[in-house]
Amino acid sequence: MQTRRETLKHSAKVISLLAATGLFPHYALAYNKTAFEAKNLAEALKALGGGAPVASKDVTIGGPDIAENGAVVPLTVSTSLSGVKQLLLLVEKNPAALVAVFNVTDSVEVNFGTRSKMGQTSDVYAVAVMADGRALFAKKEVKVTLGGCGG
Repeated sequence: MQTRRETLKHSAKVISLLAATGLFPHYALAYNKTAFEAKNLAEALKALGGGAPVASKDVTIGGPDIAENGAVVPLTVSTSLSGVKQLLLLVEKNPAALVAVFNVTDSVEVNFGTRSKMGQTSDVYAVAVMADGRALFAKKEVKVTLGGCGG
């Protein structure tokens, strides 16, 4: 009988071998270091290949008006537009603005939620990057009463 430790050890070996052979390329391509280190919306969009952002009523952002704890601020983003390539969430005054990138196709309902840390009151952006490179956004101010980024 195989112990749990042995099973985990063997599983880790198999996963590392599969990753080394390139059978998990989507994990390697999913992380864009430049985008996640961007300090603002323009830098993040440039790193992800999006154009100049334009406000749109077709992109929806949700979150609290006042976040009592900046360590866990729930945010939602959605759109009914077709041709969306990526959906982004950004917090303007965070040290690294980009919070999340959702890669989508027209076969996916573009409606996501996540939680973010926010160190201070800031505008939060939801951006739909379209297949043609356009970037459509909505923004919402979230007031933070207790900081979450080390504050």
